[in-house]
Amino acid sequence: MFKLLFFFAILILSSNAAVQDFCVADLKGPESPAGYSCKAVTKVTVNDFVYSGLSAAGNTSNIIKAAVSPAFAAQFPGLNGLGLSAARLDLAPSGVVPFHTHPGASEVLLVVQGSITAAFVSSANTVYLKTLKKGELMVFPQGLLHFQVNAAGVTSVAYVFFSSSNPGLQITDFALFANDLSTKLVEATTFLDEAQIKKLKGVLGGTG
Repeated sequence: MFKLLFFFAILILSSNAAVQDFCVADLKGPESPAGYSCKAVTKVTVNDFVYSGLSAAGNTSNIIKAAVSPAFAAQFPGLNGLGLSAARLDLAPSGVVPFHTHPGASEVLLVVQGSITAAFVSSANTVYLKTLKKGELMVFPQGLLHFQVNAAGVTSVAYVFFSSSNPGLQITDFALFANDLSTKLVEATTFLDEAQIKKLKGVLGGTG
């Protein structure tokens, strides 16, 4: 009996094993929900597995005073199909990454400079809030609303890591006010007044 169970365990583990070492993204091809198709192995080089794009600070001269520099499959082809990715977050003083979600991944944030106040909201509307100092990490479960705010008087920097090579992103403010959804419908679904909605649409480029 033990031998039979052992045989089935090996069979199950073998069926889940990768059939190839890697699948470097072919960025010239289309992207699907499963990722990019694989570049021919004969065209793969070590540079496909190395990325230096997070070494420089991002441009924080924008409305949220923040910059997110991604290292997803589209920038870092060697990540394709591996279920992980990274990004650099630069937050100028008073900078913020507004409430947003990553529908395709959980996130871990590591502060390396300054301090960042971060939080996520559970599906039961419980808020988990913490001001993180250099060297501290926080995890944000997949799909839950969360934000980050600079809690220092200087630029704060963090690296974030995702459980997908393409985690996706939807920023709540932009979803509500940077589109052509009518002001009346936004008013009905958010309980904000018409003047405030039109002001936010004007700031974020929305119409309607």
